[in-house]
Parts: sequence; structure tokens; C-alpha cells
Amino acid sequence: MEPTLIAIIAVVALVALLGGFWLVRSRGRRQLQAPSDPRVSARSTGTGVLDDRPVDQTPPDEVAVEDVEVETPADEAAVDLEVGPRPSFFERLGKARSAFSGYLGGLVGLSKVGEDEWEGLEEALIRADVGVKTSMSLISDVRTKAKESKAEDGAAVLELLKARMHTELADKDRSLRIDEGATNVWLFVGVNGVGKTTTIGKLGKRLKVEGHKPLMAAGDTFRAAAAEQLTMWAERSGSEIVRGSEGGDPSSVIFDGVAAAAARECDVVLADTAGRLQNKTNLMEELSKVRRVAAKEPGNVTEVLLVLDATTGQNGLSQAKVFTEAVDVTGVVLTKLDGSAKGGVVFAIESEFGLPVKLVGLGEGVDDLVDFEPAEFVNALFE
Repeated sequence: MEPTLIAIIAVVALVALLGGFWLVRSRGRRQLQAPSDPRVSARSTGTGVLDDRPVDQTPPDEVAVEDVEVETPADEAAVDLEVGPRPSFFERLGKARSAFSGYLGGLVGLSKVGEDEWEGLEEALIRADVGVKTSMSLISDVRTKAKESKAEDGAAVLELLKARMHTELADKDRSLRIDEGATNVWLFVGVNGVGKTTTIGKLGKRLKVEGHKPLMAAGDTFRAAAAEQLTMWAERSGSEIVRGSEGGDPSSVIFDGVAAAAARECDVVLADTAGRLQNKTNLMEELSKVRRVAAKEPGNVTEVLLVLDATTGQNGLSQAKVFTEAVDVTGVVLTKLDGSAKGGVVFAIESEFGLPVKLVGLGEGVDDLVDFEPAEFVNALFE
């Protein structure tokens, strides 16, 4: 056979071999990219994110654990678990202190507090959003104590008021409950724009630092980019996350999150919900449904936290009333306290509804969501 012909045959054979290899590899790649379940297109990003978009609307009670795939974040170097300095109540409550202590400063030098001063003191509390009912009760008690102890000068009256305000906030359980060995669910509720998603993100980091294994459930399926925002927080804290399709049933997402947490041995589910106005009956009924679904086995609802914006002041009271009736609120998270002159709303919330303020936001940083410390808070208002 001619050498030229042999060379041509060799080249053709080599091309055929390479082409066959490329075809097999291409088919294998497409098979790896195909979803294993025809009902769910799951996208794992390697950061614990599940983006499931079910074709059918399966009722929450029929969701199978196998339909949820959650992965632990792969890139541990990206996890932000460095603990920053704890913010000071005194340093961060400048606005509230200015509004409250402006009048109080004029009392310090008085040798005798008269009727006009008592009325002015009550008015100062009301302006600080302590609330009319609570302000009247506080001043009445202080006047009685001043009479019994024969305290007449301004400085002594202020000390009595400070002590009475300490008592008002004392002896309340402000702990965040986690039952050992259970799939704890913390449900976050509130109106639009109060900071629910950000609060969950910051708590995710805190729980990781404390040695817990949190999972975030993106139950706000109606606000654009809510799931993406929560995903960002999950990546920062190394938490796992379950999310559903935009506009989907929030109860299903929460149910999936609880099932996934139980399967992955996550001890706390941080469940986000869509912001809703307290005067919309149908939306509040939907929230009640979310609460019931979250409590289904293996879910164990240990906290229902109402997130309130401190800058709204007394408007937060009407929110507290309706949300408490709908979902049995266990505590309050008060955000933006550092930017509010209405810090007195803490007293109104606790006095009128018996709800403990458990967490407060003293800044925008990830470590600025802190446990509420009553003594430190009251001292910061007077100093």
C-alpha cells in the first residue's frame, strides 16, 4: 500500500476517534445537568442554597423530605464569623437621650418640684413615646413614693423616676428559647420595611458563633429579591437556606425548611415571612396558617418574634396588638433604636402588652443586634 494512502487512513481514524470521545463527553455533561426529579429543578450553588421551583402546587402536609436538598456551605473561607465589639447603649442612644433628658436637666437644680414640674415630667415621658397610660402610671407611682420619702428636690425626684423605670422593665424572661434535641422554629413577623430579613441574617451569624446549626427558610415569597437578600446573609454566616419560587405558597417553604432542618440536624430554623399590614384580615389569617404549618412535626415553634421599627413609636403598639392575636407573639425585636428619639416605646410595649423586648438594633453592622439590657437602657436615657 502506498505510504500516502496509509497516512490519509491514519488521519481519518484519528479524527473519528476524537469526535467519538467529544460526543460521549458532551452527552455525559448534559446528563449531569439534568434534574433528577421531574417535578423540581434544584440548583445547588455550593453555598447551601436550594432554589426549588415545583411545577405542581403540593399541599404543605404532603411535602416529602426527599424533595428538599440542602448543602452545607463549601467555601468556609467566605464565612464571616469574626465577632466585633458589642455596641454601647449609652453611645448609640444619643437621640433618645436628647429627647428625654432635655426637660429632665432643668429639674436637677430645683429645690422643690411643684405641680407644673410634675405635669412637665409626665409630658416629657409622653413625648418620648412612653405612652399616655404608662406615663401617667409611672408619674403617679413616683409622686406617691416622693411623698412617702419626703423627697422634694428635683435631683431626688429624678432618682425615684429612674428607679421606677428600672422596676418597670425588671423580672422579664428575655432569653431566646432553644429546646435541646428539637427542630426549633423561630418565626419572624411584622409589617413591611421593619428589618425582618436583616434581623434573621444577623441572628444566623450569632447562632453559628454560639455553636448552633441554623437553617434559614425564605418564607417571604412576595417581595422582590427577599430570597436573594436572605441567601447573601446565609453565605456570610455559613448557614443553610431553603427557598421557594417567587409568588409561591409561604407555608410550603416553611414546611420544607423544617423538614430539611430535621434531616440535616439543624437545631434552629429562622423562618422569614412576608411583611403585611396589620389591618389586612386575609393576610393575617395567612400568617396564622404559616404559624400552624411551622408547628407540624417535626417543627417545634419556640419563638414568634415581632419585629418593630423603633422610629415608628406609638404606631408599633397597634401592630403589636394585632400580630399577638394572630400568631401568639413571644417577644419583640426593636430595630433602629439608635436612630430614634422614641425609645420610650419600650415601656409602652412591655406595660400594655406584657411582651418582653428581647433584641434591639443599635446600628447597621452585623454585630449591632444585641440582647436588650433594661438597666443599661434606662441608665443611658438619664446619663
